[in-house]
Amino acid sequence: MSSPTPLLCLPFAGAGASFFRPWRDLAVPGVQVLPVQLPGRERRIAEPAHHDVHEAADSLLPEVLTAVSGAGEVALFGHSLGAVVAYELTRRLQADGTARVARLFVSGSPGPWAPRGQRATGLDDEAFLARVKEFAGYRHEAFDDPEMRALLLPTLRSDVEMHESYRPRGEEPVAVPVTSVRGRDDALVSAADAAQWRGATSLGFATAELPGGHMYLTESARPLLELIARSLNGTAVCG
Repeated sequence: MSSPTPLLCLPFAGAGASFFRPWRDLAVPGVQVLPVQLPGRERRIAEPAHHDVHEAADSLLPEVLTAVSGAGEVALFGHSLGAVVAYELTRRLQADGTARVARLFVSGSPGPWAPRGQRATGLDDEAFLARVKEFAGYRHEAFDDPEMRALLLPTLRSDVEMHESYRPRGEEPVAVPVTSVRGRDDALVSAADAAQWRGATSLGFATAELPGGHMYLTESARPLLELIARSLNGTAVCG
């Protein structure tokens, strides 16, 4: 039996690596979930959060290379903000050449060159949280507690600023296959938005939809991981 493919998982704005840890317990064959931790949260809470996607990808590369040392090939997954961080990490892994990137899975995200429409950066706290709720389709209960809000809000603001200010440094596609996934009822990212990722790769491209809205992956991770495993095994997942 072949070894499972390491799947580097990049979180959405405000989230940390712990979001992905329960995915390991699902033990989906063919996939080894490896959560990637950004600074400014959880075990890296004392470190300043990034405000720039390129800076974040540069800083994560050494840790990622250590994590996948000897793996031969890896895959990446990112949702929303995590999608563009995963895309930039894919570029850096491809340039480094230590591990082959088998496939990039982007989720809940328009193409990397699409400008963000409505913005939350610069709004006061209540307006900012309301706009983020509008984007995500939910508001985490932690932001209703004053102490937790004071702890978590700066990192969420940094993440949102990082996402809203992101621009790729060029238009050259990556030589890595890409699958773009969205929730079937996502009111934020349309099917046409998700299909924009076709221009980000010079190799194979697929789209897929799963039940749920923009944050479909918070409801059930198994269908997503099974989709990823099927794709890595060469089974078509076009939706």
